[in-house]
Amino acid sequence: MSTLRVTLVQQPLVWGEPAANRERFAALLTPLAGGTDLVVLPETLTTGFSMEVERLGEPARGPTSEWIMDLAQELDAAITGSVITADGGRYYNRLLWAEPGRKLRHYDKRHLFRMGREHQHFTPGAQAWTTSWRGVRICPLVCYDLRFPVYSRRRAALDYELLLYVANWPAPRALAWRTLLRARAIENQAYVIGVNRVGPDGHGIAHAGDSAAIDYLGQPLAELGGEPALATVELDSAPLAAFREKFPAHLDADRFTLEL
Repeated sequence: MSTLRVTLVQQPLVWGEPAANRERFAALLTPLAGGTDLVVLPETLTTGFSMEVERLGEPARGPTSEWIMDLAQELDAAITGSVITADGGRYYNRLLWAEPGRKLRHYDKRHLFRMGREHQHFTPGAQAWTTSWRGVRICPLVCYDLRFPVYSRRRAALDYELLLYVANWPAPRALAWRTLLRARAIENQAYVIGVNRVGPDGHGIAHAGDSAAIDYLGQPLAELGGEPALATVELDSAPLAAFREKFPAHLDADRFTLEL
């Protein structure tokens, strides 16, 4: 059994200025070296949630990919967050997952937020995946994915102990954010972490933060409120495994085939 230290990084973003955002995050995170196992940054961490994909899209393995791999090495921790990425003539809201040793993989956001016209500018990803990091199996997803429980349902093909979401979730729907994070934790009997940005974006849309770490019972381990904040929580897989054995609700779950 393992204990994983996870740092939630809730911050405002400089609108459309990747270098400025990388510099600000690096200054915040450098002191964490040796003190965390996983750092979770917001969605579109270098730009804010912009549809200016032609101007802001970075090439795959571009500046932010190089930066996040270097920072993971420096911190001796995995780091994740999403970036507007240009790849093969298409644009993706691409979650980067960097580990020490310059290991990098990605997940492309599956559910594109049509109310913000994201589906008109980005290409959806194919499917979710899990990765094992320091003894804990993790499934990383992006923002609007949170609203679709079947996609992230824990099952044999997608088993995990930690489900996490990086987000730019607007303040008017903050109650949905807080409620759905708890729902995903309870229904999947898993830890859930959601990291949202704070402050207004370039269109004046407010973001209330409310980043949180939730345990497998739906109880909060950390709630960051509406101000810029960093918080590190410890997730212990032993009591999670014991609870799943004592209360194996997953054995009564409906079987299904997910068509993507």
